[in-house]
Amino acid sequence: MTLSTDTSEILIPIGNDYPEIREGVRKVCTPFDGSYWQQLEENDSYPSEFVDALTESGFLAVLIPEEYGGSGLPLRAAAVILEEIHAMGCNAGACHAQMYIMGTLLRHGSEEQKRKYLPKIASGELRLQAFGVTEPTSGSDTTKLTTRAVRTADHYIVNGQKVWTSRARYSDLMLLLARTTPADQVEKKTEGMSVFLIDMREAIGNGLEISPLKAMVNHNTTEIYFDNLHIPADTLIGQEGKGFRYILDGMNAERMLVASECVGDARWFTETSVRYANERVVFNRPIGQNQGIQFPIAHAYAEARAAELVLRRACALFDAGEPCGEDANMAKLLASEASWHAAESCLQTHGGFGFAREFNVERKWRETRLYQVAPISSNLILAYLGQHVLGMPRSY
Repeated sequence: MTLSTDTSEILIPIGNDYPEIREGVRKVCTPFDGSYWQQLEENDSYPSEFVDALTESGFLAVLIPEEYGGSGLPLRAAAVILEEIHAMGCNAGACHAQMYIMGTLLRHGSEEQKRKYLPKIASGELRLQAFGVTEPTSGSDTTKLTTRAVRTADHYIVNGQKVWTSRARYSDLMLLLARTTPADQVEKKTEGMSVFLIDMREAIGNGLEISPLKAMVNHNTTEIYFDNLHIPADTLIGQEGKGFRYILDGMNAERMLVASECVGDARWFTETSVRYANERVVFNRPIGQNQGIQFPIAHAYAEARAAELVLRRACALFDAGEPCGEDANMAKLLASEASWHAAESCLQTHGGFGFAREFNVERKWRETRLYQVAPISSNLILAYLGQHVLGMPRSY
């Protein structure tokens, strides 16, 4: 892949970068141990206390510029935060969307919109956690979405359905992608879609309904139904019809942030595996002495370290304003596979106890499996690399 400028001077940290942030995150996460997450799963509950603690510490506002009440730190700082959350055995799925959704508002919103929403998002007064893109019939083919937003004099009227919209019941705002021009009336299938920032507090019961969708991981995901929902025209972000490009603009950041969570998961699995393998004695020897236990753990560790280096490169390119699509996608692919292999070796190391909820292995095992499917499946990443990086014909 040819970059637009010389990147030889971009520095990639290989040590324990942002040590103060790492320590701060660990302190916030310490009270939220395995029993906390187990209780949430039993009740299908949202980790409000955990999210509040992260908000009060300022960690969820690191990417918001200082002029709007945030810290204005680079993406790498946000990646470090999510990595440490997962390395502590916690899960950032309840709040990570704010970090990458907010970028659409920051890059493409009007100054009035940014001043209206960003300070309140930074302080925690407003939660921006819902991202309405995926639909039941279109899946990963976003250009086929059918949710419509039709312009009237001073409103848009929204009709349609979204699925796998996590955290919608616990978010004040939702970033919505809808078609404003029918697909058969645009030259390119990526045109004619627009992004809106919807105040869900006003919309629920007035044309917007939320239905919980129970899944194997407790991400509080939902289906959303729009039935003649009237939203003000000034909820439009940027230009009408350019929404697909706006959403795509934030995908690299999303991939890197999720990859960071995978790196954190891999750390947790490896540390948990090693500790148990050294302590568990069978046939008068620690099971970690057996190559059948030791080698899978070591291999997953090596995979995770390699994925982390690609991730660090991707973050460095992103923060330098350089093209980073290749590295962002590879980081997501490699980190999700590394965390899954670490999860598998951890479960296998624990044997029957790996299935016992009190050990938290099965919970983390289920959580990290998600990342090979969403956001963006591993096969779509391979298709991207094959076509756009390696120059082979489009495969789908």
